[in-house]
Amino acid sequence: MQIDAIAPIPATPPRAVAVADQLERAFLEEMLKYCGPGALSGDFSGGAGEDQFASFLTQEHAAQMSRRLDLGFGRMLGEDAA
Repeated sequence: MQIDAIAPIPATPPRAVAVADQLERAFLEEMLKYCGPGALSGDFSGGAGEDQFASFLTQEHAAQMSRRLDLGFGRMLGEDAA
């Protein structure tokens, strides 16, 4: 009978890293609401439909930015996010 070694517990639980990532995404989303691209006006605007779905585009922009940027929220919260 062979007993495998017990793997050490990681210093930062994956859930804590996920929480820091979600916080960064929410922060970026709020910033993009005020300083991000605005709705078009004129003949080529999306009208009421664009107004209804603009929040989804803002959420996606924030998600893409949070994947590429590290704002350091994990370190600020005391986590050792690698």
